[in-house]
Parts: sequence; C-alpha cells; structure tokens
Amino acid sequence: MSFLPDGGCAIVGGPLQAACGGTLSDGTIVKYISTRGAAPALGFEDVLLTGLARDGGLYLPEKWPELTREEIAGLAGKSYQDVAVRIMKPYVGGEIPDADLAAIITDAYATFRHRVVTPLVQVGPSDWILELFHGPTLAFKDVAMQVLSRLMDRALSRRGRNATIVGATSGDTGGAAIEAFRGRDAIDIFMLFPEGRVSDVQRRQMTTPTEANVHTIAIQGTFDDCQNMVKALFNDLPFRDRLGLAGVNSINWARLMAQIVYYFTSAVALGAPSRTVSYSVPTGNFGDILAGYAAKRMGLPIDRLVIATNVNDILTRMLETGRYESREVAATFSPSMDIQISSNFERLLFELTGRHADRVNSLMRDLTTRGGFALTQGEHGQLKEGFDAERTDEAATLATIRDLEAATGYLADPHTAVAVSAARRVARRPDVPMITLSTAHPAKFPDAIRRAVGHVPPEPETVTRQRTLPERVTVLPNDVAAVAQFVSSRARAGRG
Repeated sequence: MSFLPDGGCAIVGGPLQAACGGTLSDGTIVKYISTRGAAPALGFEDVLLTGLARDGGLYLPEKWPELTREEIAGLAGKSYQDVAVRIMKPYVGGEIPDADLAAIITDAYATFRHRVVTPLVQVGPSDWILELFHGPTLAFKDVAMQVLSRLMDRALSRRGRNATIVGATSGDTGGAAIEAFRGRDAIDIFMLFPEGRVSDVQRRQMTTPTEANVHTIAIQGTFDDCQNMVKALFNDLPFRDRLGLAGVNSINWARLMAQIVYYFTSAVALGAPSRTVSYSVPTGNFGDILAGYAAKRMGLPIDRLVIATNVNDILTRMLETGRYESREVAATFSPSMDIQISSNFERLLFELTGRHADRVNSLMRDLTTRGGFALTQGEHGQLKEGFDAERTDEAATLATIRDLEAATGYLADPHTAVAVSAARRVARRPDVPMITLSTAHPAKFPDAIRRAVGHVPPEPETVTRQRTLPERVTVLPNDVAAVAQFVSSRARAGRG
C-alpha cells in the first residue's frame, strides 16, 4: 500500500479496497472510495470538489455511519436544520467544524419558502406526500444544491482555487445549480440540457440569469447524450485538471448526503424508529432513491423503497428481469425522468456485488460495449429484497393527477403523479405509511396539468417574472469536442 500526498491511498497493482483509508477514533467517516477501485481514497472536501472519481467511478463512504434507535428517536421535534447537521456530520469526517456546518445549513435553508423545509401532506389513511419543492427553483434539487454551493464556496476559498462546474440536466438540476452558483466569484458553471426536452419553466430558470459566470448550453440530443458528454470531459484528465472541473450532478456524493436528511425527518415525523415506513420515489438518475437506501443503511427503519418510473423504464425492467439494458429515450410529461442510463445505479451495483470493484468494472464495460449487462441471481435477489418497481405510462400519469385532485384537492406535478401511481399499485402492508416524494411544483409543468384537470396551477411570482426576461443560451451539436472547446474558451480556471 502506498500513501498519497493528499492523504489518500492506493493499493499498488490492485483495486482499492474498503480497508484503504481510516476513521476517527469516534467512528466518524473520513475516507471515500470509488466504485471502480483504481482511484485514490479521498476525504470529504476532496470528494466534494472532485465529483467523478479519476477512474470513472463514483465515490461512496468506505463504511456507512449508523444511528442507534435512541439517536433516531432523539431527532423528533428538532428543526430540519438541526437534523441536517446530525445526519451530515459523520459524512464530512471532521473536516468542517460543527459551527461552520450549522451556519452553512442555516443559510442554505433560509432560501426556502416553508419553515419546515420539506413538509408532509396526508392524502390517504396511510399515504403521505413529502413536498420537496419549496426551494428557490421549485424542485427537490434545491434541497441539496443550496447546501452544495456553500460547501464548495468554503472549500475553494480555503484553498485559494477556482473551479469549473460542468453538469447535465434533464430539467430540474440545471435550474437549481445555476440558482445556487450564480454570481459566485470562484466558480464558472456550464449546464447542458437536451434541446426541446425540458419544460418552458425549467428552461427559463436556466436561461434568464444574467451573471457572467453562468453558461447554459442546449445540446441537440437527449439527456443521456448530455450526461455522457459530462463524463467524457471528466475522464479527459488533462482537461479536467487544467480547468478544475467539479461536478454538481448527483455523481457528486455531497448531493446525496444532503438528500438523506429528509428521509429521516419524514420518517421520524410519522413515528420512526418505533414505526416502519416505505417510500415511493420518482426515479430517473437513481440519486434520490439511493439517498433512501443510504438512510436505511444508517439504521432508519424503511420497509420498501419503490422505484417509480415513467415509460423510460430501464430500472423497472432491471428489477423484473435482472438485466440492465438501455433503449431509446421517449419524451414524456415527466421529462426529468426521461433517462435510460441511471448513473447512480452504479453505486448500488457496488453494494450488490459486495463492493467488488472488478465486478463493477466488468458490468460497466458490458454497458458500454454491449448496451447492457445482467446481474447474477444473487445480486438480483438482493436488489428485490429492498426495492420494488412500477412503471406508469402517460395516460395513467394524467389520470393520477386528475384522481388525486378530485379525491383530496391536492394538485401533483407529473413526476409526483408517477410515484403516487406506483405507490397505489405496489404490494404493501397497510400498517406501514407510504411516503411519496413530490419532487417539483406543479407550476413547472402547466401543459401536463391543463391536460389532466382542465386548468393550470397557480403560478409562483418567480415563474411569472421569468416569462418576461430575455434568455441567454448557446445551442451546440451532439459533439463532445464542440462542448469542450466552448467550456475551455470561457472558463476562468486554468488561465494565466
């Protein structure tokens, strides 16, 4: 074993194993490892600024922190901010003082319109909706992105560095990231989205900011094309190092870390740890539901995690057949889920394979060269032990929006409707509350809402204002070289 100057370590001549790195004497996590095994183990701040591992893998904590039943019960009655500090603290590995972490979290959630940040709404005897859209861009991505921007700002300031953020979005990530990072002195942000495949509201949230550090790029392709370009730029190590590339997609572990919190707050509000809960999650890139898996690994009593997909159902097919195989992406009423390659599924694969990086590398090679891969019977069995999956087509999505409003007066956006539909159809225990994650405000998708219920939802003032603002966007072909040249010519990092 050789130790690296940054405190990471590598095993010479073989894959990095979970034993590489260490923890503080109190058990606090201080190291993260790559799903593909060849990148150095890193501390939290390095993982925060790195995003994608240098071997192409995704970082995970080398071991999961665990909370006792008493510690989980002790979260009852605490503010969202206080719970967030408690949940995130073991993941930052002592690199951020408690007072600084608390200040970052308090400042981040001061931007939210609801004082409890992510409120629960009851829509049935044992059915609840967890509203994650009360942030500045009306989407669940704000919950993590507002924290991420402040964490990165602190890290870059301490190191005297600039960074170039390059990200891909199927809709909500782009607006949330641009809102969180706009105007920051040490960061340029370049956000790729598939031209014509996001809603008007989603597009305007990305294209109306005027700050010079914001660059919005419409790619003539699909979200998967955008995502593949971002990965290609990160895997070009000289380019990556020269421009100080940093990731804010859910490939960045800090995004998932922040999302774990609302699983704890919602479960405790409904009686955990004395009561078990289940979740239905609208799923595209697998990050949001992976945060639920992490919460379960930390000790939260979760019965089922329901993967809710639209007709772009690679994850539902995976659960049914054990085979992960991409197909053509179809445009739907729930565009943030119009994805066929779910990047964060690689993190779960790492867990399903017993954290064997060689096995993950083999599966990822098959995905690249053959368009898919198959799990072993044991891996598939593990997947089905903790997850269910249901697909919802376009007609059922609109019907669910209509039925839910008629029965309860609740108006759900199409992504939430997909998850409500899944929650209704999955086999479940009646004594276990089902919490559906509501990932976006319905005003972001007025056309779908109008088709479902005959009227559009009330429009928040921010959305109305953006309709009158000029847009700034660059349209580029589906060509990674063109994107690389555009980023390189405009990024401040690496100059001089």
